Amino acid sequence: MTELLNTIATQKSQIEQALWEHLSLSFWALVIAMLIAIPLAVLLKNSRHAGEIVLQLAGVMQTIPSLALLGLLIPLVGIGSVPALIALVVYGIMPIYQNTYSGLRSVDPNLEEAATAFGLSRWKKLTRLELPMALPVILSGIRISLVMIIGTATLAALIGAGGLGTYIMLGINQNNNAYLIIGAGLSALLALLMSALLKYVGASKKHLKQGIVVATLALVGFGGWRGWSSFQSKSEPIVIAGKLGSEPDILIHMYKDLIVNDDPHAKVELKANFGGTSFLFRALRNDQIDIYPEFTGTVLQSLVHDQRSTPHDPVKTYQRARRLLKQEYDLTYLKPMKYQNGYDLAVTADFAKEHQLTRLSDLAKINDQITAGFDPDFANQKDGYLGLKSAYSLNFNQVKTMEPALRYQAIAAGRVNLVDGYTTDPQVRQYHLKVLKDDQHFFPPYQGAPLMKASFAKKHPQVVKSLNKLASKITEKDMQEMNYQVTVQHRKASQVAHEYLVEHHLIKK
Repeated sequence: MTELLNTIATQKSQIEQALWEHLSLSFWALVIAMLIAIPLAVLLKNSRHAGEIVLQLAGVMQTIPSLALLGLLIPLVGIGSVPALIALVVYGIMPIYQNTYSGLRSVDPNLEEAATAFGLSRWKKLTRLELPMALPVILSGIRISLVMIIGTATLAALIGAGGLGTYIMLGINQNNNAYLIIGAGLSALLALLMSALLKYVGASKKHLKQGIVVATLALVGFGGWRGWSSFQSKSEPIVIAGKLGSEPDILIHMYKDLIVNDDPHAKVELKANFGGTSFLFRALRNDQIDIYPEFTGTVLQSLVHDQRSTPHDPVKTYQRARRLLKQEYDLTYLKPMKYQNGYDLAVTADFAKEHQLTRLSDLAKINDQITAGFDPDFANQKDGYLGLKSAYSLNFNQVKTMEPALRYQAIAAGRVNLVDGYTTDPQVRQYHLKVLKDDQHFFPPYQGAPLMKASFAKKHPQVVKSLNKLASKITEKDMQEMNYQVTVQHRKASQVAHEYLVEHHLIKK
């Protein structure tokens, strides 16, 4: 509980922003779903065959796994809020359409005949008889849809759309229960509150009118605020994004501080925990962001077309990555920092002392005693365990695959005695682990550096100059310590980043 309260106190503004993003995305998804589903049900209420076909199609769309739907949308509309909104609308349509269609068709035929006998037009019959009688059922469908949308919106964080899902992902990634409680708890609370609000609105005609007035004012107010904000904005901000985790968060805050320190009038917008490598790279190429930190080994193995083996020399790795990024995508890759955030293997200090382990090559003599806990990717890729087996003659007794956040828990609990990780992981210090030296230089270099479009670099030479101050700065020990402060001690990434820059005379206080 203390950890949860500390997290809420130190990240109040970020939590409020995530909550607003989640609420805004869910609200607009519900509005659009209603504007599609209700008129469609009204149009098809007298055509049983066509109405049932549309109902079946809506049902089929809802059976598509949400992650698969997001993946299908990314090549068409990119990443961010747009594909998330489309996916949520797709999931929100069926309950509203189904209940509206069923409610309208369940109106007593005798009342329909009476309304016709009194000479009511189709429009008046719809507005005075059919919709009022079907309203409780329609509102029930809207409530179901809203709860479903709010729950599914947590996945928006996977494609850079923000929301409370960001805290859920961080909680899983960093093994932080406070983040999980914040993300999942606020999402559930939001769903309950919105459901209760809709129940109140549907309790009487008076409440319904009040709800319509409030919703209209909210739409007008939000539209006016967005329009005024766009009008007031005289210059486009520099948008800097980061991957999931504490380290990218620290780096993008460093980027912002460096830029603003050299140009106090610069407008910089940060998108922390924006998504994975492929999402960020696509966002950069689609001008949705301007800068993000990327690692040399990742560039050569995942982003460019390079069939050659990755050099073990960090300088050659960076030079090849920079050349291919420029050649294939017209991107500018600035000078890298000193530290490397590459793969490593770690054991407990006691296990290392017992078996005299200091290097990866020492593991071959105790193959039959090793129970490893590996990330699924690391366990099955050539630059991971599959390659290590050949390079170091390894054949461990047992290899368990598990989510990255669970590896360190497993070795701390004694369920495994060897884990893969990254050289700057704060858990190495937290659990007092011993990182084994890669004495045959199997793992490729992973140095981080700012990545941007060449056109952006040409247009903003001062930004390039500011960011290049980090070249050859920050050691592995420095970054591991900063990650520890953010992940374990729950300090703000902005404060940790600022303190480092001031301490090393890269910016003024």
